[in-house]
Amino acid sequence: MSPTSKSRTGRISFASLTPNNLGTVRKLNSVLFPIKYSEKLYSEILLPEVEDFCKLVYFNDVPVGTICCRLETKEGVTQLYLLTMGVLAPYRSLGIGSESLRLVLDAAVAHTKPAISRIYLHVQVSNDGAKRFYERNGFKEVELDEAYYKKIKPSGAWVLEKIVHPSA
Repeated sequence: MSPTSKSRTGRISFASLTPNNLGTVRKLNSVLFPIKYSEKLYSEILLPEVEDFCKLVYFNDVPVGTICCRLETKEGVTQLYLLTMGVLAPYRSLGIGSESLRLVLDAAVAHTKPAISRIYLHVQVSNDGAKRFYERNGFKEVELDEAYYKKIKPSGAWVLEKIVHPSA
């Protein structure tokens, strides 16, 4: 496991994703999200270039969440897409999500070859709590995609972004 910090009530730590803990990530995702993720996603989050951006999240040595991102480069500009981030309900409001997001944001700032211009994500329009969480952490709504989700209702999603390196 990598970085460890103390929250108000326990110890938060992170582990890089490996084939050995991918089953735990799958299980957490099945509980946390209303979407069944593809095999392609699970192979992509194991790639070495995203190790700093994909973590299994522990609270007092118990796996309670995940955060997974993908690097995207278009027309020479690199950005980070936040694929999934979630914490099991009994462990919310303990600072775990904020600490997970901070870990990824710090890694994005430190990633300079190539520099990451922004981090962005989609939040289902019915999930006001998640939108508020990201806004408290410096993200801004930049778009509404009214037909983002194909198999769940409501199908709309807000696109939120945070600029990392403005000149990248």
